[in-house]
Amino acid sequence: MVNTKSQRVAYGETLVRLAAENPKIVDLEADLCKSTMGILFEKAYPERFFEMGIAEANMVSVAAGLSLTGKIPFAASFAVFVSGRAYDQIRTSVCIPALNVKLCGSSAGLSDFGDGSTHQCLEDIALMRVLPNMHVFVPADAVQTAQIVEYMADNHGPMYIRLDRNELPIVTTEPFIPGKIYELHEGSDIAVFACGVMVSKALEAASILKEKGISMAVYNTPSIKPINEDAVAEAGKKVKAVITAEDHSMYGGLGSLICEIFCRHGVGKKVKMIAVPDKFGTSAEDYETLLTYYGLTADAIVNSALELLR
Repeated sequence: MVNTKSQRVAYGETLVRLAAENPKIVDLEADLCKSTMGILFEKAYPERFFEMGIAEANMVSVAAGLSLTGKIPFAASFAVFVSGRAYDQIRTSVCIPALNVKLCGSSAGLSDFGDGSTHQCLEDIALMRVLPNMHVFVPADAVQTAQIVEYMADNHGPMYIRLDRNELPIVTTEPFIPGKIYELHEGSDIAVFACGVMVSKALEAASILKEKGISMAVYNTPSIKPINEDAVAEAGKKVKAVITAEDHSMYGGLGSLICEIFCRHGVGKKVKMIAVPDKFGTSAEDYETLLTYYGLTADAIVNSALELLR
C-alpha cells in the first residue's frame, strides 16, 4: 500500500518543530490558517503568530519588516493570493533588498479543485522564478516538503515554496539539496522532468512504458530556482526525447525552464510539455477528475512518450 500525506500538513508540522528549536521563526497568515495548517503554529506559539486578515500585501510588508529585526518570517496563503495580490510587495520590499522572507503558496495549481478558477493558481512558478534573488521550490511529496521548509529556515534570502492541497504518494527518500534533480527511475529512451503531483504520475507512466519495452528516466525537479543546468542538459543529451510534466500553466513553468536550459546548452531534443493549456482552471468534484480534464495523467505521459519515439 502506498503511503500518502498532505504537503500542507507537513508544512505546518515542520514549522512548529523548527520553531521549538529556533525562537526567531514567526508565522504570518492571511485568514486561511486552517487551510495552510498555520493553525498548528498558532496553537503552539500564539505569541509568535500574526493573523493579518485578508490583506496579503500588508502581510508581506510586515514580514519584510520583521526580517529586518532578525526574525525569520514565514508568510502563507493560497498560492493565487500570496503570489498575485502581494506581487508588488514581494518584488519591491522582499526581492530587491534580498530580505530573509519565506513565502508559502498553498493549495497551488488545480489542487483546490472545488473552488474553481479564482482560487486555482496556474501562474505562480512563472511569477516567482522571474524575480531576481528569489528561490522557488516545488516538492514532490510531504517528506520533501519538510526537508525544504528546514532548508528555508536555515538559509538566508527570499524563498517561495509551492504546495499541493491534497494527499500525495510518498516518493522521495534522498535528502534535499537545492538545485539538484533527482533520478527516481533510470531510463535511456526518453526522460520526463516533473514536479509536484506529476512526479508520482511520471513514475506510474514509467512502469507502464517498461511493460511496452520503453525505458523512461524520471527526474523529480523540486528546485526550480536554483537548478543545476549542467545536470539537466546532460540528462537531456542521454535520451532521444524529453517530456515535462507539471500542474501549472504551459507558459513560464517547469516546461519553459527545461526548454530555456536546452537552448542555452545546445541540447537539440524534441520536448513535449504536459501542463495546463492557455486556460484558467475550473471546478470539479475531486482532484483526479480535474487533472484528467486537463490531461495531467500517467496515460498522457505514456501517450506522449509513444508519440515522440514513433
